[in-house]
Amino acid sequence: MTTDKKFACAINCMDGRVQDAVKNYMKENYGVDYVDMITEPGPNKILCECKDCDKNVIEDIKKRVDISVNHHGSKIIAIVGHFGCAGNPAEKQEQIEQLKNCKKKVEDFGFPAEVILLWVDGDWKTVERV
Repeated sequence: MTTDKKFACAINCMDGRVQDAVKNYMKENYGVDYVDMITEPGPNKILCECKDCDKNVIEDIKKRVDISVNHHGSKIIAIVGHFGCAGNPAEKQEQIEQLKNCKKKVEDFGFPAEVILLWVDGDWKTVERV
């Protein structure tokens, strides 16, 4: 795909309350035009603790990141956790530890992109880089 627009990728929760916050943060802080959203319920838990889950979920996430990086040219991949997550009901500090632990897994996918970690607070607007 050839475009003069810049893309980023976010492995984000399916929770619609966090979508705009992440998209706006990525646009404002990384100068991108579009953010490819790869959504799962509690993706930081899935990536960090996928012992009982179907391993195909991880492969599916990887395939979607591949499209974002290799077809849309994304140079940055965000992994997102958030307040009040139904898919990952852990408290903030535990979710942040999960984010830190799953960063290497996403880096090991081998894509030429920076992996960052984001937390969305309960106001659904405040995004902090972990």
